[in-house]
Amino acid sequence: MKRWIGAVIRFIVSAIVLLALGFILPGFQVIGFTNALLAAVVIAALGYVVELFLGENVSPQNRGIVGFIAAAVVIFAAQFFVPGMSVNILGAILAAIAIGIVDAFVPTELR
Repeated sequence: MKRWIGAVIRFIVSAIVLLALGFILPGFQVIGFTNALLAAVVIAALGYVVELFLGENVSPQNRGIVGFIAAAVVIFAAQFFVPGMSVNILGAILAAIAIGIVDAFVPTELR
């Protein structure tokens, strides 16, 4: 039960971060909380698939240049699965940087 609550809180916080990034970053837009929540789920799922193929070197705790590029590609690809989400290349790169900074200060296990 505690694990489910932690996952729900993590996705809600991620959705709020995505909404905030939509207001701040050029080339990155998510319309509405529901779409942001869906985007958080899609980004997590795509990130999981990428991590399966590329290994743990692209996980949030071990991000290097490969992890950064993978995060930008995942964010860019998510727009094709989420209605109300629009991302260009610059927006995906800036969002990957911003999410990396958030992950540095708020480790994934705590969200």
